[in-house]
Amino acid sequence: MTTPSTISTARIRTTHRLGVLCGVCAGVWLGAAEAPTKLVNSGLSPYAISLCMVAGVFLARWSVPTLLKGTRSVFADLARSPQLIPFAILAGMLWAVANTLTVFAIRDVGLAIAFPLWNTNSLIGILWGRLLFGELKGAGRANVAKVLLGTTAIVSAAIMLGFSTMHQHGTHPAHALNGILAAAGASLLWGSMYIPYRKAYLSGMNPLSFVTVFTVGELGTMLALVLVFDGGTHAAVFHSDTVLPMLFWLFLGGFVWVIGDIFQQFATKYLGIGRGIPLSNTNQLWGLAWGALVFGELAHDRSSLMLVVAGSLVMILGAIAVSSAIATERESHNTVGAIERECARYQLDQDAVKRAFDGESMDRGEGRAWWDWLILALVTAVFVVLALKARVPSLGMSFAWTGVLTVVLVVSAVACAWGLWKTTRFS
Repeated sequence: MTTPSTISTARIRTTHRLGVLCGVCAGVWLGAAEAPTKLVNSGLSPYAISLCMVAGVFLARWSVPTLLKGTRSVFADLARSPQLIPFAILAGMLWAVANTLTVFAIRDVGLAIAFPLWNTNSLIGILWGRLLFGELKGAGRANVAKVLLGTTAIVSAAIMLGFSTMHQHGTHPAHALNGILAAAGASLLWGSMYIPYRKAYLSGMNPLSFVTVFTVGELGTMLALVLVFDGGTHAAVFHSDTVLPMLFWLFLGGFVWVIGDIFQQFATKYLGIGRGIPLSNTNQLWGLAWGALVFGELAHDRSSLMLVVAGSLVMILGAIAVSSAIATERESHNTVGAIERECARYQLDQDAVKRAFDGESMDRGEGRAWWDWLILALVTAVFVVLALKARVPSLGMSFAWTGVLTVVLVVSAVACAWGLWKTTRFS
């Protein structure tokens, strides 16, 4: 039996910096993506909201990878690791159920409250990363201390934020409890969803390829949920005249979420589950910004506002502590061992998989096909048509703050995309 090699210290630091950049950018975009779910206050059911968002997600998960790499690259990647396709579909199913639960949570306790609660998925991710993939095994005492202290801070902040919902102005205690349970369920599912992701990256698959199959599980699961729990073929989402004017915003929310999720997956690839999830969970800060600044949540309850802000800051500090623990060479030794186990299990080329995990492209000059441009044109046409039929929701919101936060979105995406392209060519 050969002894696993290690990744060089210089490469560890390079990919760590790239992973941190991706995690921070993911937080910005994932925070903005949940804003359209405020449309649940316009009378649409949580299932309708989630299905429409997933439809936007489906379009984004095909168009964004097509734009960046081309479908030939995606299909070649899937052909190299067909055993991962069922795992990708399973991950999509978990995401769809979790996303629906977040809509219930937002309806019952509000966006600014729900975000920090379901972001305890970082605890689930740390647990699975350690048990299944040996993350933090061989880490130094300082790194272990950062993880333990960060985890304690995250749990403490979650409890603080949970109690704050019980005293929120205008929130019935029963509704608050339902919202907390929905957010907790989303946390569990989203934390477990990263198991298939990490497994894929240890097998050399590109995140852009994995998310393309992922969306099949998402869309199929949401259709099933609507048909079973929201009226079947008679569900309002298929027939109501009020749905069409809202589709653009919900599709846009799904599209924004996919961009954030792609950055999050690159963070997971280069940092691991235990570090990548906490860092991307800074989305709670941006969820708080959209909820409080744009939609005016907590504007009339100063005590709850102070408690939510304090809890969010504590949770963010905990996430930073966990994610700032740079992997040591001993820990990279265990990561390489996990890669070699995956290669042995599925008879994969170890050298090629290690290069792909290290950020080296496995493309073999597939190039773009004519249908890539057709896919991009069709997706663009869908959004143009929906935009022409859209109307501004009848919700109280600040358009000035919307503009400021939109600028932050664009700047962060450009910076992160440039870093990924320069370092790995999106590999």
